[in-house]
Formats: sequence, structure tokens, C-alpha cells
Amino acid sequence: MSTNKKPRVLLVEDEGAQREVLTYNLEAEGFEVIVAVTGDDALLLVAEEEPDLILLDWMLPGVSGIEVCRQVKARPETRSIPIIMLSARSEELDRVRGLETGADDYIIKPYSVAELMARLRTQLRRTRPASLGERLVWQDILLDSAEHRVWRSGQQVNLGPTEFRLLTTLMEKPGRVWSRDQLLDRVWGRDIYVDTRTVDVHVGRLRKALMRDGGVDPVRTVRGAGYSLG
Repeated sequence: MSTNKKPRVLLVEDEGAQREVLTYNLEAEGFEVIVAVTGDDALLLVAEEEPDLILLDWMLPGVSGIEVCRQVKARPETRSIPIIMLSARSEELDRVRGLETGADDYIIKPYSVAELMARLRTQLRRTRPASLGERLVWQDILLDSAEHRVWRSGQQVNLGPTEFRLLTTLMEKPGRVWSRDQLLDRVWGRDIYVDTRTVDVHVGRLRKALMRDGGVDPVRTVRGAGYSLG
């Protein structure tokens, strides 16, 4: 994994042994793990924690994994979160049902942990590519997350660590409007208290660095909402 903030995985699994094994392997791979035991808890945590990916067991007490998947994919604010469904149901009809409900992948138990991690990285490559060390390109801006370097119009841009994480977040989802609270969570983390005005200060520094040699300001301020790239 790169030095960017760890991707956040919501693990929804009611079997204790499975939960412990998955949590251990996910953390060993560099992921931040949030755990839910029931479908109701999962739906609450999706809204509160905004995970980057959901590992979702089909059979859960109360609200089923299928229903959790359906509700997550029905909401505009959460439908882009990749969901990998884990199930002992191996019939083709079950796999089709899971995928048609909105799951991005379907893995049958028992499974290889190595294969699960590979599939997880495949999904994250679409939504958090920088966390896997990949390059990001938007218009004339190139960000190399592995080398921790940025160029604009071929000229290297010198950014501090916070501005680099801020640009990474914006470049992973161009056009998305991020609130200050969301940027605080993604860039600074939930364990650190930072005033929302700090976001404005660092956005200003990022803009100054990106416009050092002229050019259009790539960061858009959305009044009353936050910031967006483009």
C-alpha cells in the first residue's frame, strides 16, 4: 500500500471466527477495518463512516445482506461504494440474484483469502486508485501516488503532505463536491481534531501551488457545499 490514508473497509459478518480471520488479513494488507455484525448496524455504519468498500455476508441476523446491498445501491450518496458479497450459496441463481441486486462481485464460501484480497484491490482500483500506488491524471495534472510527486503541464509542483492528500482525494473523484467535514475525514482522519477552517487554508495553499506558473484554477468552490475538482 502507498502512504496515502488507508482505504476503509466495512466488514459485515456475523460469524466470529470468519470476522477475526478477515479483520486480521485486511489489516495486514493495510486496510482500516470497520466491523458490523448485523444488517441494521451495517446500514448505520455505511451512513456514518462512508467506507471505501463493503465486504458483505449474505446471511445476517435481521436485515439480510441482499437487503443491505439493495438499500446501499438505491441511495445516490452510497451507490458508488463497491460491494463484494460473501455467501455459501453456490447456485447460479443465487449469484445472479446477488449481482442483480447491485453487488459488484460475488464470492462463494469457502474462498481463498489471497483471491479475496485480489478482488478487493480490483474494486478499489476503480474508486481509490491512489491507495494502490497508481497514477492519477486529470486534464494537465498528473499525480504519482507511489513517488509522491505532482506535475502540471509537465512542470513539477511542490506540495506538502496535506496538500498532496487533498489533491489525491479531489483527483480520485473529479466533479464530486466534497464538504469540509468529508475532506477532514479523508485527508486528516477522524482521530485528529482540526477546525473546518483549516480545510480552506490548505485548499488555498493547493491552489497557489497548482497556479504557480499560471493557468486556470482547477479547484472549484461550491458555495455552501465545499470543494470540487473541475
